[in-house]
Amino acid sequence: MKRTLRRRTDGLLLALFASLSLACEPSLEKGMAEDNHEEEGHEGAIALSDAELKEFGVELATAAPGTIATTVELPGEILPNQDRVAHIVPRFAGIVKSVSKAIGDSVKRGDSLASVESSESLSTYSVKSLLEGVVIERHVAVGESVTTERELFVVADLSEVWVDFQAFQKHLPVLTAGQRVHISAGHGLPEAEALVSYISPVVDESTRTATVRAVLPNDDGEWRPGLFVTGRVETASVDVPLAVPATAIQTVGEVPVVFVKDDDGFEPQPVHLGRRGPHSVEVTDGISPGDVYVAAGAFTLKAELQRGELGEGHGH
Repeated sequence: MKRTLRRRTDGLLLALFASLSLACEPSLEKGMAEDNHEEEGHEGAIALSDAELKEFGVELATAAPGTIATTVELPGEILPNQDRVAHIVPRFAGIVKSVSKAIGDSVKRGDSLASVESSESLSTYSVKSLLEGVVIERHVAVGESVTTERELFVVADLSEVWVDFQAFQKHLPVLTAGQRVHISAGHGLPEAEALVSYISPVVDESTRTATVRAVLPNDDGEWRPGLFVTGRVETASVDVPLAVPATAIQTVGEVPVVFVKDDDGFEPQPVHLGRRGPHSVEVTDGISPGDVYVAAGAFTLKAELQRGELGEGHGH
């Protein structure tokens, strides 16, 4: 059965522009602002059924006080956890007879990586992995002469990685171990969270930065060593009278709006924004505690506002 969507977009842009004018011209009479909003806002309401809300991933929330975290943004890089890295050297000098593992191969503790013919006994022995992980370096080929001082393989357990950030001097006074850090790399990778576990006690002489480290679980292997990331460290937090998720904020005509629910549907309400956190934004004017608004999926209503084509061609 073809899904029908009750839409009343006639006059919606007019209603939005009227609202924007009211938001930008506080000198207008309050009564006139309320009358215009009441008369024109209902004309532009976008109505969605419960089924449509679910289909388009639209989630509602009630405006309420919240907490905004202040953050420091730091550049960083994913590195192997050096506590889980094994540098494999041969037990005896000799000639390499075979190599059984390459870079990227997964190994278990005790697996043979290569075989070497001892120069002393002329017997062949296996060079084995000392831990379970992945071969990330190989410095050996068949026929080479090796010594006990030469590293043949590096094996790393990448189920947990280090994220090393570089903090400038101005940031160090507000950074401390135990703070939460939001880690992002873009390129389709989801954001991750970890805690600061270590801050270098010295500042590098050349870069004038100190290392700030977090330990990040990596069971799925998405966080590859060498990947550049950005970290936002929560250094403090403040309670605010009203906060909404960042996903609730849409921009229409260069003005931030929140889609607020009323008896006729959802209307774009211009808002004034205050402090911003990693996931939440303070709203200082435009909506009130108790208002029901679109917390997630607001881009769907923005598309309806701009194109008037929400759901066309869909069916159930």
